[in-house]
Amino acid sequence: MFRSTTLTCALLLSFNIAAAPQAIEIPFIAQAASIDGKIDESVWQSAKEITINNVTWPHDNIPSPVSTTAYIYENGEALYIAFIAKDAKPAEIRAHYRDRDKIWNDDLVGIKIDSLNTSQNAYQFFINPLGVQMDSIENELTKNDNASWHGIWSSKGEITEDGYRVEVKIPLRVLNFNDSPGSKKMAMEFLRFLPRSERLRISNMQLDHNNSCWICQMPTVSGFASAKQSSNLTITPALAVTHAQTRDIDGASVPDFESETSYDPGLDVKWAVTPDTTLNLTLNPDFSQVEADTGQLSVNNSFSLFFPEKRAFFLENSDYFSSHLNLVHTRNVSAPDYGVKATSSQSGHTFAGFIANDDATHVLIPGNLGSSIVSLEQKSENAAFRYRYDKGDGLSVGATSTLRQSEDYQNHLVSIDAKYRPTKHDTIKLQAIGTDTQYDQHFINELCDDDPIESCDIDESVLRVQNQDEQRGTGYYASYEHNRKYWRAFGSYRNYDSAMRADLGFVSQVDFNKFVTGFEYRWYGDESNWWNRANWYSDWDITHNEDGELLEKEVQSNFKVQGPLQSTIQFGFDHRKRTGQRHDESLLNIDGNTDMFTENFQWMYLEMKPKAGVFAGLTLNTGNKLDIANNRLGQRYIVKPTLDFNLGRHFEVKLRHTYERLEHESDNVYTANLSDARFTYQFGINSYVRLALINLDIERNQQKYIDDVDSQYKKLSTQLLYAYKLNPETVLFVGYSDSGYKDDDLSNITKDSKTFFAKFSYAWLR
Repeated sequence: MFRSTTLTCALLLSFNIAAAPQAIEIPFIAQAASIDGKIDESVWQSAKEITINNVTWPHDNIPSPVSTTAYIYENGEALYIAFIAKDAKPAEIRAHYRDRDKIWNDDLVGIKIDSLNTSQNAYQFFINPLGVQMDSIENELTKNDNASWHGIWSSKGEITEDGYRVEVKIPLRVLNFNDSPGSKKMAMEFLRFLPRSERLRISNMQLDHNNSCWICQMPTVSGFASAKQSSNLTITPALAVTHAQTRDIDGASVPDFESETSYDPGLDVKWAVTPDTTLNLTLNPDFSQVEADTGQLSVNNSFSLFFPEKRAFFLENSDYFSSHLNLVHTRNVSAPDYGVKATSSQSGHTFAGFIANDDATHVLIPGNLGSSIVSLEQKSENAAFRYRYDKGDGLSVGATSTLRQSEDYQNHLVSIDAKYRPTKHDTIKLQAIGTDTQYDQHFINELCDDDPIESCDIDESVLRVQNQDEQRGTGYYASYEHNRKYWRAFGSYRNYDSAMRADLGFVSQVDFNKFVTGFEYRWYGDESNWWNRANWYSDWDITHNEDGELLEKEVQSNFKVQGPLQSTIQFGFDHRKRTGQRHDESLLNIDGNTDMFTENFQWMYLEMKPKAGVFAGLTLNTGNKLDIANNRLGQRYIVKPTLDFNLGRHFEVKLRHTYERLEHESDNVYTANLSDARFTYQFGINSYVRLALINLDIERNQQKYIDDVDSQYKKLSTQLLYAYKLNPETVLFVGYSDSGYKDDDLSNITKDSKTFFAKFSYAWLR
């Protein structure tokens, strides 16, 4: 009996040891491998071998159906990884030539690196079988991936008779790490993504689905004893040439185009002042964004649209500024002449700050029912600072401060926040905000378009900010989540008073307090099920303004199931009581002159990826919806089809369409159609040509509107772009774009802008 018990304990102990993440020693080899995808050099025989054989998603740690091996070593200057990915059916490998970061649906291999070993951030490097790269930074605090981050590293891939091979070189200068003498500890995970009927996430480690922190579970690696951060100086001069033709079409009058040619030099400098601190400088970066934003439909919507940042200077270490709330959104800085940024991370302490001016001042004015934008033709100064302390993976405490000011306006924000994980199942988030905002009379006149204040459609809180007692505002956020493998429960509370302004961030609603609570249950399929994952989600929320008046009360629920052909079926319903606004009052706030409406709508979302290079999606939505412009309930219909497909490995077509119709008493109020079509031919890894067409068509029934509106509005925008990217910072763009519109005064779509542009930048590394 004793012997049997001893044997059982020994077996259990050996199982626990085998299941626990094993520390990995990264060998030092002075030789630099040639990155050609061949993996035929003798240096790989001395590298550390890593087996990638465990499916962590959508299944729960089951053996991999394919064989994948990684080999890794470092030489003090770079990390070298080779992947040998076997496949019994190599003809089914999904691989396309794409622009950087556009390969998520392909076969992939890659590595995640927590270089500071703090369980807070992880660099992610993925490569498809053709060597196309994708990189990002995963942020544990916000649970977001910053896919806009770009490192300069090398990769090469090659499809073989029995699978594919990939070689990777990641210069250590790309990573933030402590270069103190001696062996260093990091955390790494080696991955393969296998997209067939299911999309399998295959790892070298086991993943505990009871623990919502995935970075925390990555195995520790040691090595890099001779690794040192260099001065890491990157100087990127740039030149943009733009020839713009514009005209102001006033009614039926169509003047000639006015032309202007500009030559804009720019400069980005990145310098690793110390191994832990990076300084960035930019001069005239406003031309850095050249690719057209994805079209968004804004009809029957009183809140401003969100557009992501794309400029290199603002993207560098942008995750350092993240907190629970979006308090730093750099698209607010539209046309800076200069910018300076410093970021640092060492021993759990993270600091980030930037200062930039702007040729204009665009201010988002939030209310409790909508938002608007004021644009002042005057320069502004903008600054943001962020500090965070991480104590292991259980506690993070941070502080944020932002400042925007111009001749007639100023906004200052200070915030503190915390994230605490007392157990692997529980997460508590807290954040408090204080703001001080000053508007002078010129700012108010701009908001009112110089109309008298008494007849201005304006949020009363804007006027109150002129008074000394109303300039300061506060905001609070608190949330709690309990997450298990099969279920999670959560609740949150948010309170922004009417004077709170986060003008350097993206906060489009104030003067409200909102409580949310919800529950989610998950099911995991196995080999006997036709599906692999399913979940049911439901939440309830209630929102009031500062005066205690009900703004919204809502319950929503949905069910999602994932199955063969990488398909997803999701359907749900929303039941909402919400406040409307009578047409003679501002949409920004309510002041007792309101009506309450009940919305009930149902929706369904379908998607599938049936074969390599094909994605099809469809969103359907119908039900009662508030007609904001006319303060009444209508019947709304939305149809959003999406289709992406490839013709061979080089040519891609992406089609998006949104159809939205609102009816009242069976009469049409408006019908809106937005089409976004993009055609891309990728010559190879480095270059492509793309044609983008965005067409907007809105028809309104003037008899159903209280205020005067155009019966039709059509807008067509086009862009033809050629791009060559040697790396993320050495690029060449050449293109042409134009736009035109049609309304009741114009018989045809008439162009109001035409632009020819070229941009060149070269990254000089030292």
